[in-house]
Amino acid sequence: MVPWLAVGLILAMWLAEVGLAELNRRHVVAHAGAVPEAFRNTIDDASYAKSVQYTLAKSRFSQVEDSYGTAVLLLVLFSGLLPWGLGLFRTRFGDSVWSMAGFLFATGVALSLTGQPLEWFAQFKLEERFGFNSSAQGTWWLDRLKGLLLAAALGYPLLALILGLVRWTGGLWWLWAWGALLVFQLLMTLLVPVLILPLFNTFTPLPEGSLRDRLLDLAQRTAFRARSIQVMDSSRRSRHSNAFFTGFGRFRKIVLFDTLIQQLTEPELEAVLAHEIGHFKKGHIPKRLFVSMITSFAGLGLVSVLAQQTWFYRAFGFEPGSIVPALLLFGLLADVATFWLSPLAHWLSRRHEYQADAYAADAMNEPGSLIAALRKLNENNLGNLTPHPVYSAFYHSHPALLERERALQRSAGR
Repeated sequence: MVPWLAVGLILAMWLAEVGLAELNRRHVVAHAGAVPEAFRNTIDDASYAKSVQYTLAKSRFSQVEDSYGTAVLLLVLFSGLLPWGLGLFRTRFGDSVWSMAGFLFATGVALSLTGQPLEWFAQFKLEERFGFNSSAQGTWWLDRLKGLLLAAALGYPLLALILGLVRWTGGLWWLWAWGALLVFQLLMTLLVPVLILPLFNTFTPLPEGSLRDRLLDLAQRTAFRARSIQVMDSSRRSRHSNAFFTGFGRFRKIVLFDTLIQQLTEPELEAVLAHEIGHFKKGHIPKRLFVSMITSFAGLGLVSVLAQQTWFYRAFGFEPGSIVPALLLFGLLADVATFWLSPLAHWLSRRHEYQADAYAADAMNEPGSLIAALRKLNENNLGNLTPHPVYSAFYHSHPALLERERALQRSAGR
């Protein structure tokens, strides 16, 4: 019964994905005739029509992605490829920690390669069609090579460490593995801004001038310490825009996409930065880290239980006796469970966005600059102005534009 149950759960998720996409498509089409009343004075008909086309094109593509991913997952789980691959690795390389970590890493790389054609299409066909792609073919492929090398340098040793902890610490291995993951995650928060991000993008200090003075004044006003304000050359790859801060302590830095600077006025940029500072001031980063810690704790605990179940191994063609199949199968099947929890995760994320918006309005002493920035970002990024609420619950970590505006106006007492 276990294989049939797994198939049923996988197909249930796929049907939900396809159904949600269709629900959202119909909702968008139903509102496609005219610009929503709340935005008729700020968004022209041509821009709105293009945003609808972009939303529908992404929806069609996501259904192809979901169907393709489901087919690949079913094939991998029930074709016998995984037990065969594990046996091949053991025959050729033995069953040492490094060999078994190599099997897990190689499997992950092979599965990621199956999705490369669709990723390429999304970048160079879909995004290109709507004017967002600015990446050269060489840059795109080089990014993937760098990602693979980073995964080999960081992920492969981490897998070996976890497998080693299984052998060295006995039944409580999952607690030790959880601790190792926490240390690794905290280490990455320090390494990413200093060593990893510069491998993909060029960061230059924001030039002296009125914008820099305005942003530094905001940081001083809100007691937000940052090592620097830097501009990232995101336009090399995409015309989408964003801003963020990264790192901890003296390594923290504020990053603005160069596309963002081109699209917004100085007060609007200040409001966007105030929003990002709001995330820091409201403690959203440690809260999200805490949720991640609890999730990994529960996940590793579940793996430790499944690793002791003979039926779990044999349902997918493996023989009991090694933790490797349990880790692999859990990784492949985790989305089947977490998909249904995504509304809860997105509810928390949207709650954080509302709080950061309110903080920004308070720091600016008015909500107008942030509202204007959000409208421009939505228009420039062809955001969906009319998502279906149920679809948003499953897929959107940020509230829809109209919801954010209403919340900002309420927080400002207007």
